[in-house]
Amino acid sequence: MRNKITLAALAAAALVGGLASTATAFDHADSPAVSADPSTDIAGLYAWTRGGKLEVALNVSPFATAQSKFSTDALYVIHVNRAVSYGAAATETTLVCQFDAAQAITCWPGTDAAETTAGDASSTSGLTSASGKFKVFAGLRADPEMTNLDGLKDTRTTIESVASSLMFNGAGCPSLDASTSSVLVNKLQTDPSSFPPGGAAKDFFAGENVLSIVMEVDLSLLTGTGDILGVWASTHKL
Repeated sequence: MRNKITLAALAAAALVGGLASTATAFDHADSPAVSADPSTDIAGLYAWTRGGKLEVALNVSPFATAQSKFSTDALYVIHVNRAVSYGAAATETTLVCQFDAAQAITCWPGTDAAETTAGDASSTSGLTSASGKFKVFAGLRADPEMTNLDGLKDTRTTIESVASSLMFNGAGCPSLDASTSSVLVNKLQTDPSSFPPGGAAKDFFAGENVLSIVMEVDLSLLTGTGDILGVWASTHKL
């Protein structure tokens, strides 16, 4: 019988069920502090399970170029919380990575020193620990996020400008007529005049890159028991 693993990308409070469950969250250059140091600015977190392993990708440095580098004075941390059910007490395993001036990476899953992996992880095969239970890749990759960022900002500005005239229900959601809804939806289209029946949505991040840390972790390396995994990420200046 297959195990059922559920992943939660806590940055977006997203919960997804199923063996090959996937959860994602993204954020690009929202605050002055992270904008000033793109190498520690988390641009996306993706997690899924496959064949008894947790696979997770942490993206940083929005709009990265071939000259972009991971920070040498920061820790990149992926937190994995494991529980037997939603709301139950969870145990945490941290997957920690650090880079040197040559961009060689050192990563360790939890407290098991035997699984520490170090070296140049920029090749497509990455690095693998001696046991084969922990693998890591680090390097430049295309930004996988597909969002019309300009459209979202324009939509927000439009809603804020008319908020005082809207009627809200008990849940705090505004009531919009069909005409207003159509205007807001059209802002997310490449060609608003084609909606409906459908215009292609604009991808603001098409052609953009990020620095990505991708890990594959055998579930046996995660502390605790249970089929519920909560995954989130953080960066820490040393």
